[in-house]
Amino acid sequence: MGDILVGACSWTDRMLVASGWYPSGRRDAEGRLRHYASRLPVVEVDSGYYALPRRRNSELWVERTPDGFRFDVKAFSLLTGHPTRPEALPADLRNRPVDGALLDEVWERFAEAVGPLREAGRLGTVLFQFPPRFAPGTRAERTLEECARRTAGWPLAVEFRHPGWWEAERAEDTLALLFGLGATAVGVDMAQGLTGSLPPVAPVSRPALAVVRFHGRSRAWGRGSKEDRFRHDYDVTELAAWVPRLRRAAERTDELHVLFNNCCADAAVRAAETMRELLTPRRR
Repeated sequence: MGDILVGACSWTDRMLVASGWYPSGRRDAEGRLRHYASRLPVVEVDSGYYALPRRRNSELWVERTPDGFRFDVKAFSLLTGHPTRPEALPADLRNRPVDGALLDEVWERFAEAVGPLREAGRLGTVLFQFPPRFAPGTRAERTLEECARRTAGWPLAVEFRHPGWWEAERAEDTLALLFGLGATAVGVDMAQGLTGSLPPVAPVSRPALAVVRFHGRSRAWGRGSKEDRFRHDYDVTELAAWVPRLRRAAERTDELHVLFNNCCADAAVRAAETMRELLTPRRR
């Protein structure tokens, strides 16, 4: 069975910082990361989606975490076709038209920023989360092929928000497509019965790594504030129901990342610690 690493989708979320999970004296930037890494073995850098990451930050993250710790970096919004505010770009790029030249520059800077994580063996994956309008079809497949070309040599993971990718009649084709691109398929847990609900599966498309992200089960998915969309406190029965599924995925891959995105107060880190306990084999 592969290693199962469980963590949260941020260690800097303002509500987490305000929750009291970080002890007194460890609430500055360095103290927070060192404390987080002492409790959990993987974290997602969700800030990479909202603004281009910087190389210096990656260097500091390497210095502040132990060998074996993993950072899963969420790709910048412009690279996944999401609306991107000019303020999210570096100052020297803000007044340029969004064209091929700008995208080339953004790709280059993103690659430069995550370089220290790759070089130190701390980069778990780069997560490309595509928007709900990114439906299956020839155009989407071309975009995925271009993404794989741009990230050649990186650990690439893909999360779809359009449920068509994982419909029963298409799921095997989706897995085959991602396998051919060398990309990790990302499974999700979310509220069921909504228009955009994805099934609760833990797909494995790449033998080196599998990823499952827990978004919470808010009925406000797709609308309202960030807190509305992701507010959920997982109870132990909800988490325990996933354990057999996660163990089956781990049996087919070298490493499985389980990440909690229910980012309200300390709900994500508490769920991560509970899930980690549930997945730890009991000694007899």
